[in-house]
Amino acid sequence: MAEVIRMPLLSDTMTEGVIAEWHKKVGDTVKSDDVIAEVETDKATMEVMGYADGTILYIGVEKGKAAKVNDIIAIVGKPGEDYKSLLEGGATAAAPAKEAAPAKAEAPAAEAAPAPKADDAAVAEALKNATVIRMPLLSDTMTEGKIVAWNKKVGDTVKSDDVLAEVETDKATMEVIGYADGTLLHVGVKEGEAAKVNGIIAIVGKQGTNVDAILAAEKGGNAAPAAKAAEQQSAPAANAAPAATAAPAEAAPASSNEGGRVKASPLAKKLAADKGIDINQVTGSGDNGRIVKKDVDNYTPAAKAAPAATTAASGAAAPQAAPFVPGQESYEDIPVTQMRGVIAKRLGESKFTAPEFYLTMEINMDEAMKNREALNKVSPVKISFNDMVIKAAAMALRQHPYVNSSWQGGTIRMNQHVHIGSAVAVDEGLIVPTIRFADQKTLSQIAADAKVLYDKAKNKKLQPNEFSGSTFTVSNLGMMGIDHFTAIINQPNSAILAVGGIKEVVVAEKGQFKVTNIMKVTLTCDHRTVDGAVGAKFLVTLKGFLENPVTMLV
Repeated sequence: MAEVIRMPLLSDTMTEGVIAEWHKKVGDTVKSDDVIAEVETDKATMEVMGYADGTILYIGVEKGKAAKVNDIIAIVGKPGEDYKSLLEGGATAAAPAKEAAPAKAEAPAAEAAPAPKADDAAVAEALKNATVIRMPLLSDTMTEGKIVAWNKKVGDTVKSDDVLAEVETDKATMEVIGYADGTLLHVGVKEGEAAKVNGIIAIVGKQGTNVDAILAAEKGGNAAPAAKAAEQQSAPAANAAPAATAAPAEAAPASSNEGGRVKASPLAKKLAADKGIDINQVTGSGDNGRIVKKDVDNYTPAAKAAPAATTAASGAAAPQAAPFVPGQESYEDIPVTQMRGVIAKRLGESKFTAPEFYLTMEINMDEAMKNREALNKVSPVKISFNDMVIKAAAMALRQHPYVNSSWQGGTIRMNQHVHIGSAVAVDEGLIVPTIRFADQKTLSQIAADAKVLYDKAKNKKLQPNEFSGSTFTVSNLGMMGIDHFTAIINQPNSAILAVGGIKEVVVAEKGQFKVTNIMKVTLTCDHRTVDGAVGAKFLVTLKGFLENPVTMLV
């Protein structure tokens, strides 16, 4: 069945997006992970994937034209499939692209789609009084989301701006708003369980409405075209824009302890349980003392209190393990988080699909250390060695564009912009915030951007446009005492730079021994786009910038 591709919500302030480029045209075959368009938002230009296999049947927005969030921008399906019923009731976007305009675009609905079947009629009737809430696409790599907590239960009255649930994706925990008034008629996914993107998670509508027909149509595969059109007609926005910001769930005001019952958001309760914190000991900062996520994150037990769960070096809460018993075999199975699952999938795909090779080089950091000390005397924000590596890499990519490219199967995409992803370890795994147009920024601007992004990453507050779209990645373990390592390419990048620590080394120079500061870097390259000589030249350029940092300032 044909799938509708809508304008996604790509930033917290986005209301519409401009199609900067179409990478596919009507009639082209596409895969679920193909980038079909580039969209310019109020924050940046980002890639949009269709998440559907098939043929492009329809393009609804011309290049250079805008579409509002959730408007239909394209339809993917089987060659020759009738998709017109999907457009009826769909949000009206900009004028359709010329090649996509149907010959009878203004024909009445009766001519565009066959009369509804009995099941379709039942669905359409139900949708007159109900709105389907589907699992939204909350990140560029998300395929499913896990319900962390429901803030409403069946039978509750909800408003269009109420937060219905908190959803954990591979990147962050975010709030989902239903954008519908009424009664919560159905909850389709239990807390702790996952739902595929676009799967029904709830139905909101008039009290007493029978939603069995809607659920039966969904369970049977897909509702017929007329039923789908009815759903779009009744609730075009319900397919899922997330709340503007990530995580903290602020529900109705209440005191933190009322009638002996602690008042806390579901997310705060879950985090407290995960960290081994007694929720009764946490002071709430929400309305009327209600405990929210940040209160648990910032909680410090009193000196007399029992210690919380053992923490790792990074400060992350360690999982609660069974007591150690000498001479007894034991183990604990820890459920895989959404983030860890996607990391395993994507890095596995990268490792076994991209023919990687590795180039290692030693860089003399004596001048970089002197320059950094001088720069930090005048910089408004502290500049790290990693910031200097990011700047050097960005400038080197300008001179070696193949390292800034990506393999597209039949083509190589030569990115004209330089967006550097900087890998950050968080409790659940690894996330890669993106420093955009890094080659055009000063060291202090990169340092400021990086600090904001790293803080957001650790607090699960990154927005989709802040962790997507990188053209090259830097992974630095030097601060952890690692001298040298290799990294797996962050697809669809063509390369990733693994950065080790700076180490004092004794070297011989003109018959004399001296101590110098050496940093090892290893470039992992996708041989489909980057040849050995190209990778080597890139490292030589990078080395030149870092060994003589003043060249990055002109």
